[in-house]
Amino acid sequence: MKHLYSSCKVAILFANYGPYHIVRVASAYQAGKSRGWNVFGIELARSEVEYPWETQLDKFPGKIHSVIDDISLEKVNFIHLFRKLISVLNQTSPDAVAIAGYARPSMLVTLLWCLWHGKPAILLSETTEHDEPRSWWKEKIKKLLVKKYQAALVGGKPHKRYLVNLGMPSDAIFLGYDVVGNDVFRPNHVKSLFSPLSKPFFLAINRFVKKKNLPFLLSAYAKYRQAVGTDAWDLVLSGDGELRLQLEEQLTTQGIKDYVHLPGFLQQDELLPYFAHASCFIHASIQEQWGLVVNEAMAAGLPVLVSHRCGCYEDLIIEGVNGFGFDPDNIQQLTDLMLKMSSGKINLKNMGQAGLEHIHNFSPEYFAQQLIQSVEYASGQH
Repeated sequence: MKHLYSSCKVAILFANYGPYHIVRVASAYQAGKSRGWNVFGIELARSEVEYPWETQLDKFPGKIHSVIDDISLEKVNFIHLFRKLISVLNQTSPDAVAIAGYARPSMLVTLLWCLWHGKPAILLSETTEHDEPRSWWKEKIKKLLVKKYQAALVGGKPHKRYLVNLGMPSDAIFLGYDVVGNDVFRPNHVKSLFSPLSKPFFLAINRFVKKKNLPFLLSAYAKYRQAVGTDAWDLVLSGDGELRLQLEEQLTTQGIKDYVHLPGFLQQDELLPYFAHASCFIHASIQEQWGLVVNEAMAAGLPVLVSHRCGCYEDLIIEGVNGFGFDPDNIQQLTDLMLKMSSGKINLKNMGQAGLEHIHNFSPEYFAQQLIQSVEYASGQH
């Protein structure tokens, strides 16, 4: 495979750079630098209400251009955003652009910019066929859109299948999009942190929104608690959102208020003590394109219980080895898995170690390597 000319400039466009994005693009920057490329980031806005990350861009070795840096993305006038976005693209003049999704109008504006200037566009996608209801006319539009990208970098196998169904050639699709900074969560890095609880606990981290299926999780936990009694593990439910009051009411009505802890939305460094000392991680979503918190839990050496409908399930979960999958409509099934995990009959340490070894395959370096290959493919250098 030939390399592109040495001064190749590659832009990676996200809505807003959080910890997940920084670590990926930092790795891509280093991989590009070794080839003489300049890999840099563009974000639509420095802040976003939906994901209130506190990300320090100065930790990134290259350059990240914020199209809007003074107000949150949700409050920006879209015409103003489009104009400033095109201005940033003209100023930076990338030779190829990796674009996060096609749902936002701003991402489509970037695709149009690539088409107008004859620059290859790489689709960053974590969409699967079943992560939301599909309508025939939307799928028709997607098929037309997908043809305009020269390559794609996706999360895993179900995401690749979906893009193939939409008409993208299989050899134009690369895996490795959904990774986190595994080293941040490594057990030997975080175990020395003070434990937030003095007893064993299940851990779940979510936005408190409908698709995360949290009332289901609490109902399963209440049944588990009823079955085990005083030896039951506690549950930590980290996050915040529109369902908080409803969930708090459920804790009271189901009699589990004293055993379920709601520490709120926590930044990555605030989550580390919970990852370090949890006994098992649970992700119960009914719709989830991937589920990066599962990567984090595995990188922390935790056994995991993951809904079959999470996009990461097929690629990350090895049944009975590093965790188990479950039907997110079946309360009894999750209750039984909680009973199994806390029974003393499962070697949790071995299960967590298997997850830790498996998640090494999903590293920022993997993202960087696959991004480089997708750019070379899109530029006709394959």
